Amino acid sequence: MAFAGSFLIFVGAAAFAGRLPVAIAATYGIASTLAFLVYAHDKSAAQRGEWRTRESSLHLLGLAGGWPGALLAQRVLRHKSRKKSFQVAFWGTVAANCGVLAWLLTDKGSHFLNQLLRWHVT
Repeated sequence: MAFAGSFLIFVGAAAFAGRLPVAIAATYGIASTLAFLVYAHDKSAAQRGEWRTRESSLHLLGLAGGWPGALLAQRVLRHKSRKKSFQVAFWGTVAANCGVLAWLLTDKGSHFLNQLLRWHVT
């Protein structure tokens, strides 16, 4: 959990310093909250024997920036934390997400992001 918390502090600091758009930091916060809530709902559904959330949906939330909230949910709720195949895929999404963020912090990545944001605004 320290990793997820440190990561969110880093993203917030990068946005504050102007290295990342505030929208990126906000996306991590929103996606993490959503991921935690979806994990909680899935845990509840599992306990009641009801329809479950697809694992691919959980992984997509993590890949989209919700992995800190997903990691918190795994630890606090003890949900999806023991299934090895899920954990391998989960940590793959964390690595991919962190890799993209690291690239966005490079000159080329920052230029790409600025171009993308300009294109989106026009």
